Amino acid sequence: MSKSIFRIAGLIAVLTIISKFAGFLRDVFVAQAYGATSVSDAYFYAYQIPSLALILLGGLGGPFYTATVAVFSKIVTDVTQKPDETVKETFYQFVTITALVFGVLSVLVYIFSDTIIGLIISQGTPELIKIASMQLKIMSPMILIGGVIGIYYGVANVYREFFYTSLSPLMASITIIFALIFLPNDKYGLILAYSTLVGAVFQLILQLPACFRVGLFYRPSFSFSSNEMKQLGEILFPAMLGTTVGQINVYIDMFFTSGLEEGAWSAVSYGNKIFQFPVGVITTAFLVPLFPMFSSFVGQKDFSSLKEYFHKGLNSLWFLSFPVFALMAIFSYDAIKFLFERGAFDSDDTFLVSQALFFLSVSIIPYVARDAVTRVFYAFGDSKTPFLIAVLSIAVKSVMNFIFVRIFGVGGITLSTTIVTFFNMIMLGILIMPKINLEYAKFVKPLLKVSVSTFVMSVAGFMMRGAFLLGEESNLLIGIKLCVISIVCLGIFFVVSVLLKDESAYAFFKKVKARFCRG
Repeated sequence: MSKSIFRIAGLIAVLTIISKFAGFLRDVFVAQAYGATSVSDAYFYAYQIPSLALILLGGLGGPFYTATVAVFSKIVTDVTQKPDETVKETFYQFVTITALVFGVLSVLVYIFSDTIIGLIISQGTPELIKIASMQLKIMSPMILIGGVIGIYYGVANVYREFFYTSLSPLMASITIIFALIFLPNDKYGLILAYSTLVGAVFQLILQLPACFRVGLFYRPSFSFSSNEMKQLGEILFPAMLGTTVGQINVYIDMFFTSGLEEGAWSAVSYGNKIFQFPVGVITTAFLVPLFPMFSSFVGQKDFSSLKEYFHKGLNSLWFLSFPVFALMAIFSYDAIKFLFERGAFDSDDTFLVSQALFFLSVSIIPYVARDAVTRVFYAFGDSKTPFLIAVLSIAVKSVMNFIFVRIFGVGGITLSTTIVTFFNMIMLGILIMPKINLEYAKFVKPLLKVSVSTFVMSVAGFMMRGAFLLGEESNLLIGIKLCVISIVCLGIFFVVSVLLKDESAYAFFKKVKARFCRG
């Protein structure tokens, strides 16, 4: 893989880590202020619909970003030059129609918030439904922001502007943190809702400098019949449906969770946020720069390069994901105790969240593979197949929740998520074969090596946890021990990987060795 891709991946990883770390601090402040209570439950329930637009539809890897990259990477002939009229007009048209449609949706959600929340959490108490509805009204404008911001993300990345797109989530987290520090908490959590909305506005504003720098200044355009708009629609609508259908799985989780103990949905949400920290860093760092390349290779019919970059990219993703899975599974309780157990967040909350995270941790393995294969589908202009798989996953998710929630409670929710992720990965991996043979046999040897390294690391991790994490210590001491043990575990993983001559580990080792010897 070219050095430029690794440099870009490194930059994106650093910026994403900063944003994710700020997100962790935000969650710590939210947990300290509200714990796992009906107020935090209401916020996380209400946030699902705005987040569908802002993160899933408009975020990096979402349908608007995907459609923008897939189409603009073909009509932008030279990223070092100012955009021509075709690029400008397509940008104007896409932003205009998105703002109109999502603006109407924002108004409808505001008007019918009571009905929407009542449907989502039908088993919730009247007080919970009331609070969640109030918060949803406040956050409804985020639906408009979500669609538009995805277009700005995509255009910026096509022009190799990665800085602001990777850093913008930081603004949302900082806004919420400042609000919780300097504004008094209210019993309905409205401060959370208002600060979340303001943070989304700042995210959009932060995208403007990159687009201004490349020469794109928005003006309304109401001509939507161009060939480029048709191409955008062909990718966008199935991808939107797929994402929306995928979100139905979240609503299914919310339905099953609303019948569990107080704080159950907050526990699932906190567990997912912890899970998304490393997953977001890993997938964003590699797939953001790789996706435009996949699209370019398909346009040039250079399928050998596509397979080469896919193999190297997924091997790198798995090399990073396996040790992360092991660390999350082994140290889930200790990590949550260190991160959140203070203020209103007590030991019972820690146990709930650790249950959710434990069962979710293994899904990182199919998660990164599913996302990589999905980018190949999008590079071929096919967003219908991922959509159909997402539809099938609804039935799988419903059945898995019905079975496992009765057995494991909160853990059953995230266990079913893991099973669905494996299902999606397998189905997408099979259905891509008529388009291109990705030669999965080549993954067997690297997977065996990384599995052995992870097993050795896990054994060492369990032993060190039993010896050094006694459970009755201060959070600070737990945090220090966790950091030291994690570093030792990762060191063991890397050494074993080098001894096994894993491609990713060995390449990094040789590079460091050469630089050290040269110095």
